[in-house]
Amino acid sequence: QVRLVESGGGLVQPGGSLRLSCAASGSIFSIFHMGWYRQAPGEQRELVARITISGTTRYADSVKGRFTISRDNAKNTVYLQMNTLKPEDTAVYYCNAESALNTDVRYWGQGTQVTVSS
Repeated sequence: QVRLVESGGGLVQPGGSLRLSCAASGSIFSIFHMGWYRQAPGEQRELVARITISGTTRYADSVKGRFTISRDNAKNTVYLQMNTLKPEDTAVYYCNAESALNTDVRYWGQGTQVTVSS
């Protein structure tokens, strides 16, 4: 069992930056692929960025070049650095963990609101 807690969301002006954090507890962090998803009002949840246990990253086309996902296994934490934010980035951002040993084992955080507006 893994508990995920997101933090770092808030209100930011277009062009600004935010750094989201997701702290994991309850299991061995290093065996989980980690990802960030987001869900805007009236929209389906979509993958924003993913980082595997080996450090391989993947990004949605809409955020490529602006967002960076990283992980610190020693701190059991995954980050999402978001730069040059746009109003269309406004959404609830969710942390996700997927076991590299069993893909049926998945966990979600409670979400953190990111609002980009002037």
